[in-house]
Amino acid sequence: MELQLNQKQQQTLSPQMLQSIKVLQMGIQELREYVEEVLQENPMLELPEPEEKPLELPNSAGELEWLYASDRQNLYYHAQDAEGAHGDALSNIGCFLDDENSLSRYILSQFVGTCLEPEIMTAVEFLVARLDDSGYLEEEMDELIRASGLSPAVMSRALIELQAADPAGVGARDLSECLRLQLERRRGDHRIAIQIAQNHLEALAYRRYGAISRALNASERDVRDACELIRSLNPKPGAGFAAPENLVYITPDIVVTVYPDRFEVSASDSALPQLRFSAYYGRLLRETTEQEIRDYLTEKSRQAKWVVGSIQQRRDTLLQCAQWLVERQAAFFRLGAGHLVPLTMGDAAEALGVHESTVSRTVRDKYLQCSWGIYPLSWFFSRSLRGDAVSPEMAKALLRKLVEEECRSMSDQKLCEEMARRGCSISRRTVAKYRNELGIPNASGRKA
Repeated sequence: MELQLNQKQQQTLSPQMLQSIKVLQMGIQELREYVEEVLQENPMLELPEPEEKPLELPNSAGELEWLYASDRQNLYYHAQDAEGAHGDALSNIGCFLDDENSLSRYILSQFVGTCLEPEIMTAVEFLVARLDDSGYLEEEMDELIRASGLSPAVMSRALIELQAADPAGVGARDLSECLRLQLERRRGDHRIAIQIAQNHLEALAYRRYGAISRALNASERDVRDACELIRSLNPKPGAGFAAPENLVYITPDIVVTVYPDRFEVSASDSALPQLRFSAYYGRLLRETTEQEIRDYLTEKSRQAKWVVGSIQQRRDTLLQCAQWLVERQAAFFRLGAGHLVPLTMGDAAEALGVHESTVSRTVRDKYLQCSWGIYPLSWFFSRSLRGDAVSPEMAKALLRKLVEEECRSMSDQKLCEEMARRGCSISRRTVAKYRNELGIPNASGRKA
């Protein structure tokens, strides 16, 4: 038997590094639970007292100035936080008042800090309370006036204010008005679309573009474009909200704000646990003469610094990844889901100078909020179909566009061939799959 000595390099991860990786892949809710466990086990860490002001706001005047400058909704949420100041600092994140559903609270938050006359504000609150789950006012205005005891002029003004709030279309009395309210907020000339929404919804439903074109004395191309725009609107602006007992809360980790010339990508720091080192136990560590207590607090202090550092590293890595994603998916954030481009986590890893597994852990159970809604971060890594040019979302957008434009109903094979001519080569079976996912009938079920 011959003994051989071989030298071999092997990387091992310390318990701290393993836990750091675990923190990186935690979603916000999991991270909150983890922080609560740490607070129970480590006396060197504590949550700031509710009445303490954030470090960046040295006085109440500065705080109010910041609240007004950022968003008038902030003042509303700040007031709600103050009401629950004696509760658990983590417990009021994602909560709603028991006697309000999230739609009404969201709408009313937009009126905090405005200069509406008290009577008008009372009428707005009355109308908000009468909204149905879709965001509509089903009752006639005469009935609302009688029930409120307010004057017609006050109720009329309140309705205007309500219909100017978000989500666009809220406070409409019917589908036609809901669509019109949304179109009026869109940039550009949408007179044809507004006329269709007001007078030709039935013809739109049956794709009678020729009849609409003749009625409006407009080209069929313009009519088709207007109809496509109308179909992109939300017929139930309140449907995304629900009563508290039915809500499943998703707290976004990243918020993207779109400006004409740039994107602003920010982390939802207010939703994350804010930890600080305990002044009492820090002083005890410095002053104690008992070695056992000193050793114990020294170890807990080391652990506390590592926990705070891991949470900060999670935030920095997440923000860096999100900023890269927003830059690469700029077309999506400006134009919508049909413009999502194919990306892989390998692309992100190479650009950010990290391992692909780090990107995977970073986006796991994380969510991004933008003007189109809230999306899992992993959703933005869209695989390509063939080559690197087309994603499934882009293929679906092209398929929908072809169906909208067709003069005669095309079979799945014809659609497949036409998509290939436009640079999107997918199989007939995939066309049929995407058509079903989009809720588009087959050729015999469509009427051009």
